[in-house]
Amino acid sequence: MGYILGVDGGNTKTDYYLYNTSLCNTNLCCTNQGLIGMYRGGTCSHEGLKDSFAGTYRVMKQVLDEFLPQYGLKVSDIEAACFGLAGDDFPSQQKKLDEVMVRLGFKNFKVVNDSMLGIKAGTTNGVGVCSINGTGTVAGGIGLDGKTIQVGGIGEIVGDEAGGRFIARKVIRAAFDEVMRCGIKTSLTPIVFNLLNLEKPELLMESIAEVYLTGKVDYNILTIACFEEANKQDEASLTILKTMADNLARSASGAVLHLNLPPHPEIVLAGSVYVKGSCPVLIDEFKKKVKEYTKKDCDIKVLTVPPATGAIIWALELYQGSYPTLNVRQSIIEEVKKALEDQK
Repeated sequence: MGYILGVDGGNTKTDYYLYNTSLCNTNLCCTNQGLIGMYRGGTCSHEGLKDSFAGTYRVMKQVLDEFLPQYGLKVSDIEAACFGLAGDDFPSQQKKLDEVMVRLGFKNFKVVNDSMLGIKAGTTNGVGVCSINGTGTVAGGIGLDGKTIQVGGIGEIVGDEAGGRFIARKVIRAAFDEVMRCGIKTSLTPIVFNLLNLEKPELLMESIAEVYLTGKVDYNILTIACFEEANKQDEASLTILKTMADNLARSASGAVLHLNLPPHPEIVLAGSVYVKGSCPVLIDEFKKKVKEYTKKDCDIKVLTVPPATGAIIWALELYQGSYPTLNVRQSIIEEVKKALEDQK
């Protein structure tokens, strides 16, 4: 009986999926329920924890000590594991994260940047590019020859101008520009004023400093507002989404052009901003810009399951020594969808 573990560790949450391979006929399809456990915890990213890599170990050990015993298991019972982690950007970080997994007791495992998981879950043959647009942003790619590439993931200095926090900053900026810097009129301004409990425009900068910059408001409210106002054709909101789409397309296109990929490369879109965004302008503009930058007809699709699904598929690949068949992958995806639906 082989148990495998898939983990997607982002900047705000971490998903742990436990899978029993004995319930899966890896040559044909999964005939029974192989997905036996799911757990969602907080971030395990060393970049988001005060104690860095020690914090990654601390958080993951606490979760695994709670999660695995529910199924009569411990880490030594896990035959293969894949960890897609935010903050795995450089070889030095890879080395330290590998050391964390060894310290936790894993033997057969792979640690990758979380941008890679969507490729395993959302492409035909496990090669292509994934554009992440969640709390933050990054693009990752896997070529036909196994070469991988990561574009971005360390901040705006390398073009990481997308994600929920980026939108929130731009919404605040649009309101500030209208009120204080001769900017265009936008329906975002009263939303910002209401969120900041502001009555006098001249107090806007002080309120931004004391309320927004100190993290006392939920930036997701501003992200949602941008999409909703864009649907109403608010010019400032549409500009924010189109600017973000261009930034995302540049990173994804760069990954495409640096890899050996099929004639019609697959690009998977993953992350809450892609999945939950209510205005089609973002994805429509992304597709247009990718075509412009790559000069290729790319097959672009939104990932319909959490990226941790890709971690399970990758762990199964480690376990059996080959990329799972399409039937197996589709079965795993359907299991995840059903499990999530049952949780509602």
